Amino acid sequence: MARTENELKSFIDDEKIFSLLEQGKNSSKEEILEIIQKSLSKQRLEPIETAKLLNVEDKELLDEIFKAANTLKEEIYGDRIVFFAPLYIGNKCINNCKYCGFQRDNTAIERKTLTLEELREQVKILESKGHKRLILVYGEHPDYDADFIAQTMRTVYDTKNKNGEIRRVNINAAPMEVEDYKKLKEAGIGTFQIFQETYHHETYQYLHPQGDMKGDYSYRLYGLDRAMEAGIDDVGIGALFGLYDWRFEVMGLLFHAIHLEEKFGVGPHTISFPRIEPALNNEYYNQTQYKVSDDDFKKIVAILRLSVPYTGMILTARETKEVRKEIIPYGISQIDAGSRIGIGGYTLDTLVPTKEQFQLGDTRELDDVVREMSEMNFLSSFCTACYRSGRTGEDFMCIAKPGDIQHFCAANGILTFKEYLIDYASPQTKIMGEKMIEKELEKIGKESPNRRELIENKIKLIEQGQRDVYI
Repeated sequence: MARTENELKSFIDDEKIFSLLEQGKNSSKEEILEIIQKSLSKQRLEPIETAKLLNVEDKELLDEIFKAANTLKEEIYGDRIVFFAPLYIGNKCINNCKYCGFQRDNTAIERKTLTLEELREQVKILESKGHKRLILVYGEHPDYDADFIAQTMRTVYDTKNKNGEIRRVNINAAPMEVEDYKKLKEAGIGTFQIFQETYHHETYQYLHPQGDMKGDYSYRLYGLDRAMEAGIDDVGIGALFGLYDWRFEVMGLLFHAIHLEEKFGVGPHTISFPRIEPALNNEYYNQTQYKVSDDDFKKIVAILRLSVPYTGMILTARETKEVRKEIIPYGISQIDAGSRIGIGGYTLDTLVPTKEQFQLGDTRELDDVVREMSEMNFLSSFCTACYRSGRTGEDFMCIAKPGDIQHFCAANGILTFKEYLIDYASPQTKIMGEKMIEKELEKIGKESPNRRELIENKIKLIEQGQRDVYI
C-alpha cells in the first residue's frame, strides 16, 4: 500500500531542500574546511553541511574537497575496486517514463525476456570472463514478479562453468510488498536496488504519468523500507542525474540515506549516480536542461563521498572510459566492466540497440579494465566474502564506518584477484596483476607480518586448485 503524502514529507521535503541550498551559499573558507575535517573523521555530514559543499565554486576549496574524497576512499575501502556485471533479464514494461528507452509506447524496442536456458547461457559467458557478482535488471511488468525473480536468481546461483560461479546476485527491479521481498531473501539476494530517478516531486510527476505503476512517488520512495522490513539489510539507492538540478538530487540522496539510517539503524549499502544517456527512439536526452557536465559530475561523486563516508559508491559503464578513469579516485568502490545491456547481449558479444535501455559509454572487456586498474594502482576485487560471512547491514556498517572494513577487503580482494589472474587473465594483465598483489602484500606486511603470512598461505591454496578462499 502506498504511503501517505504526510509520511513522505517526513524525509523528502522539497521546500526544505531548496531552503538548505539557499542557506548554504556564501559560506566562509573556514566553514568549508571544518566540514571537510568532520568528514575526514568518518562522520556523516548533516544536510546543511552538504548544502554548503554543493555551493562551493572556489577552485582551491574544490581541490580540498577532491583531496579529502580520495583520502576517505583510501582510508575506508583501501585501494580496491570491486567488479560486477549487469545482466538484463527482460525489457517488458508497463510504464511510460518520458526519458526511458523501455517505455511501453516505444515500438522501436524489441521486447524480450530471457528463458531460463538463455539465462544460463548468459551466465556461463559472464563466468567465463571471470565475473563473480551480477546485478539482474528487470523492466517493471507483471511478468517479472517476485516468484519469477526468485527463480532467475536460483538459476544464476546454480549455473557453473568450470571454476566459474556467481557468488552474489543483486537485484534492480520494481518496488514490491514485504511478502514479495521475503521470497527474494529466501532465494539468497545480495542487494536490492531502487533508483528514485528524481527526488523532486513536480519533476517526478511530470516524467512518470499518473496511473502507471511508477507514477506513485511515495510507493517507490518507500520501496526500500519494505525491503528492509522483509529482512533484506543491504539496499542501494540512486538518482538519474539529468532529470532535475543535480544539487537537489544530491540532497535527496542524503536525506534518503539519513532516513534509512534513523529508521533501521543502517543506511544504504550503495549509492549510484548514473547520468542520463541517449536512448533509441527517445528525444528526452536532447530536451532536458539539466544535463550534468563532467566537472559537476566530479563534484557530485566527491561530495557524496564526504557526505556518507562509509557507503559504497557505484560508477557504471554509462560513462566513457576517460570519465571513469578520472572519477574513480574520488570515492568509487564498485564498477562494472565488459557490460552489455541488450537482452541476450552477452551471447552476441555486441551492442543490440533495439534491446537496450540506453547507450553505454565504456564497452571494453573486463580484462582491459582490470589491467587499467592495476596501471592506476587499484586492486581489482571480485570479493563477496562479507555477504557470505554475514557481514551485511548493521554488522557491515559497524566495521565500515571506522574504516576497519578494508582489513577484510584488502585480504579478500587479493585472494579473488589471484583467482582471476590464474583462471581468466590475459598474459599482460597477469604480469601486472601479480605485481599489484605483491605491492599489496608488502603494504600489509609492514602493518602486520602475521596477516601477510595468513594471506600468503591462502594464496597457496588457490595455486593448488582451491577456489572461493576467503577470510
